[in-house]
Amino acid sequence: MTCRGCGSERLITILDLGDQPASDFFPPVGSPTDDPTHPLAMALCLACALAQLAEDDTVTQEPRGVEPRALIDQAVDAVGRVAASGWFDGRSTVREFGSPHGGTWVDHLKSRGLHPVDGGPADVVVDCFGIMHCPDQRAAFADRRRALAPGGVLLLQFHSFATIVGQGQWNALRHGHFAYYSTTSLHALLRGCGLAMHEIWSFDLYGGIHLVAATADRDAVQPEPVRQIIAEERRLGLHTAEGTTALQHSADSHATRLRRWLEHERDKGHTVAAYGAASRAVALFARAGITRDLLAAVADASSAKHGSRMPGTDIPIISPETLLASAPDTVLLTVPDLLPELERTLPELSGRWVVDGPVDRG
Repeated sequence: MTCRGCGSERLITILDLGDQPASDFFPPVGSPTDDPTHPLAMALCLACALAQLAEDDTVTQEPRGVEPRALIDQAVDAVGRVAASGWFDGRSTVREFGSPHGGTWVDHLKSRGLHPVDGGPADVVVDCFGIMHCPDQRAAFADRRRALAPGGVLLLQFHSFATIVGQGQWNALRHGHFAYYSTTSLHALLRGCGLAMHEIWSFDLYGGIHLVAATADRDAVQPEPVRQIIAEERRLGLHTAEGTTALQHSADSHATRLRRWLEHERDKGHTVAAYGAASRAVALFARAGITRDLLAAVADASSAKHGSRMPGTDIPIISPETLLASAPDTVLLTVPDLLPELERTLPELSGRWVVDGPVDRG
């Protein structure tokens, strides 16, 4: 294998989850649970610091999800910050490279006077969590570069690899997600296609994400916030095997703790359901060996998933209305960012939420 970004052969494995079911294939409820499995591991390039999916022989079949309120609110905040910095001034067209997870910034950008174009160059090119789904990272960045009109700006938002390592978010790794960017590795990828970062904004979504503005002015002085983040990533050793060992430890301990907690709840006679049939839950349930005898069901807002089961297990996926009717004692929330929205929309479950995470429950 060579690096998806720079082509180097200096790759090391920093997280190995063994064989896992594909996280975007949801079989019908009641079907045999011997789903095909595929190797799932994360590699780190010692040349450019890009963390990446080591291999992927799955075929993407991802059902369209429902965009969470937290993601919508963050998009509004992000567009407002970019506008306040003047990046839309004198620009009139926008092109968006979408994500298979759904969601779009187009309406927010139209309200700022930008006209969407489907192809060809644009003054503003937006990619919100989309580019990580491209197997050939070097080609994907070149595509975004070609989409920029002269004097245009690329706005690229990504889940920070520093967040993933620092918070032990091991189950961010999934089939179909080919790259996990530190600011260091993103700087190298942008430079490789003739772009340079000019500004960076940070947000709390998913524990920590960044949005960068990049242009074709490669001779621009790197802004101080970018230099500070890169220096901190180097201090943490995010470009080394030693600095990323927390991921494997988190994967091993998280799955063990979750299973023990569910067994304890079952032994007390409590019914536990979950909310969020997200990709991160697929790897967690598979690694922990969770089945319906420990977790009654997983609710999800996406109607495309209802009537299906979680990959690799017999746990059914149900609607939020069915979840309420089942009246579980506890609801395990697999996506922490959903909690404020769910507390507003499902007040009947107040006091029953338990937020999942790689940290010890104490």
